Amino acid sequence: MIKTLKTVLTQRTHEGTTERLLQLALGYFLTYIATGIAPKYFLNTTPGFPAMNNVYFMVYSTAFSAALCISLVIYWKWYKFKSQESTTMLGLTFPKEFLYIIPSGVCTAVIIPTTTLMYLLPISVMVAMIIMRASVVVLSRIVDEIQIRQGILNKRVYWEENVGVGLALAAVGLKLYYVRPGDFDFVQNAAAMTILTSYIIAYGVRIYIMNYFKNTRAKGVPYDNKGFFAVEQISASSTMLLATIAVLFFMTGNPDNPKDFVMNFQNAFKVPHEQWFQAGVAGFSYGVGAFFSVFLFMFQGRTATFAGLVNRLTSLVSGTVATLIVFLMLKMKPPKPEDWAALIIIFIAFWFLGRSEKKRACELARAKEIAPEPDTEVTCDPSNGAAPAK
Repeated sequence: MIKTLKTVLTQRTHEGTTERLLQLALGYFLTYIATGIAPKYFLNTTPGFPAMNNVYFMVYSTAFSAALCISLVIYWKWYKFKSQESTTMLGLTFPKEFLYIIPSGVCTAVIIPTTTLMYLLPISVMVAMIIMRASVVVLSRIVDEIQIRQGILNKRVYWEENVGVGLALAAVGLKLYYVRPGDFDFVQNAAAMTILTSYIIAYGVRIYIMNYFKNTRAKGVPYDNKGFFAVEQISASSTMLLATIAVLFFMTGNPDNPKDFVMNFQNAFKVPHEQWFQAGVAGFSYGVGAFFSVFLFMFQGRTATFAGLVNRLTSLVSGTVATLIVFLMLKMKPPKPEDWAALIIIFIAFWFLGRSEKKRACELARAKEIAPEPDTEVTCDPSNGAAPAK
């Protein structure tokens, strides 16, 4: 354990190893804490400045985070995609993977704003947000089942991963016990259901595409998840830019409604908030977190179920920590008893995922799909359902 932690905290690790997985989870955990704190700070009155509108914060933080992602992938030249097959269309030859990576980017462009838009509706959104979180866990398990039946995924989902799904749903669903009258009213709101449905469909398609890419790499072809991320982010940013132009120049807001999305979106540019730059910089944490998030979803050799669980459970723990920090620093509401209860359930789920990871690491090492880190070894316990490494 100590040797593993030392490797995670001090060394550059290899793709597909448990140590790399822990590094990504740690990075996502830290950036998600910052992402959770930033809106609380700017959406409440800060010394010398008025509170910032939700839409304003979404515009500034999203613009800066997208700019950061695009700048880094261009600087690092990740856009030089390592393809396993090319195709020609309209006289242009390009990697065949672009035919589904670009749509994945469009889905990403839907996911980013729909998460924020739920907060803008004149309804209680707690239950809707629970559904949004739980949907990713459920969708990941469904994608595995579909791709197993299609013959795309040749790995089985361990029973520990299925237990993790159940525990994750129990953790996020715990708050349903504490709902108040009217908390389910969002199902009667056409705008809320459109946003929620768009989010779920976009995330489902994106998870399928990421795992299709991961599970269809031919032997000997580089597993270029960095190239996938670069192309997806360029596609997502291009889509959001087109959507921004459409809202700014071709849509009309309702000035009589202070919560009108179009009006607030346009005013974020026409009458920028005094802290627009600071809010934009705060969005950098979301941009950095996007790297960790995508690489967790696409982690080599793991099922969508496992990767989705690690991603969502890590974000849930980060959310609780962010709430605690906001309570201590900004004197806002502390985590509720059900939040602490959910945290205990999440840690139990992580224990089952740890068992699953040991079995999977053994399986991959035995098949020589991954190489253990130097000075470490993959131990396999036959009684745990894992064959010993050769």
